[in-house]
Amino acid sequence: MKVIGKRISILHKENLLSIVILPTTDKKKLNLMFLWLFAWTVCGVIVLVNYFKMYDKDTRVFMMVYLAFWAYFEFKIARAFMWKRNGKEKIWIQNDTIHYQRELNKKGKVKEYSLNLVDDFKIIDVSNTSWADNINQSFWVKGGERLEFISQGRAIRFGMQINDEEARSVFNEINKFIFGKK
Repeated sequence: MKVIGKRISILHKENLLSIVILPTTDKKKLNLMFLWLFAWTVCGVIVLVNYFKMYDKDTRVFMMVYLAFWAYFEFKIARAFMWKRNGKEKIWIQNDTIHYQRELNKKGKVKEYSLNLVDDFKIIDVSNTSWADNINQSFWVKGGERLEFISQGRAIRFGMQINDEEARSVFNEINKFIFGKK
């Protein structure tokens, strides 16, 4: 088994390439994210409880709009926290098929893609000057995939928030496995 960085492990056997990408190893940031989620939840619950005490129509409308935004970001924060705490990406290539799974709490749907239908496998470049790229690569969100291939006209992305060196290493391992067999 080969280990790349602290988060990626690669197992290479005769007819199998297996890659596991963990979301994080930074426990301090994970604890801060939990505190953020806790504070956000408490804030929303306080506003929700006080909503029923308000009789002014304008105030109730404002609180409903506020709660709609709160619920959206509560979902996003909880989802990112759960992913960082219990998630992992699994990619394995076996029998001319790429299997991809985003596993959360040992559950997740496995998607399969035939190697015969895979085109344009590449590394996604991240710009340091792009605001969207900086947000997607930050610890606080779920996303920021760095590798991509096209299968039946659809872009399949994986390798969430890995750095340039890790992306190149995973890319090279997959290319070596796929094109080394042919």
